[in-house]
Amino acid sequence: MKRVRRDELRPEYKRSDFGRGVRGKYFKSYQSGTNLVLLSPDVAEVFQDDASVNEALRSLIKVAHRSVGLAGRSSRRAKAGT
Repeated sequence: MKRVRRDELRPEYKRSDFGRGVRGKYFKSYQSGTNLVLLSPDVAEVFQDDASVNEALRSLIKVAHRSVGLAGRSSRRAKAGT
């Protein structure tokens, strides 16, 4: 963390009010309970909020499951000896 010089703090703040920082204090809880994804700017333009992103992804998941299910079944029988 970059050290802040005393003259950079606003006069109403005192360094002693902030206490001592702890590096990585929330790291484990962040890793275990967070699933954040950064969208590219062109993708973010299309979606208004997180609900619309979730809806689009759920639709894509449904389509993917259907297409995998159909592709997994073959209408032809395997030839003997091949």
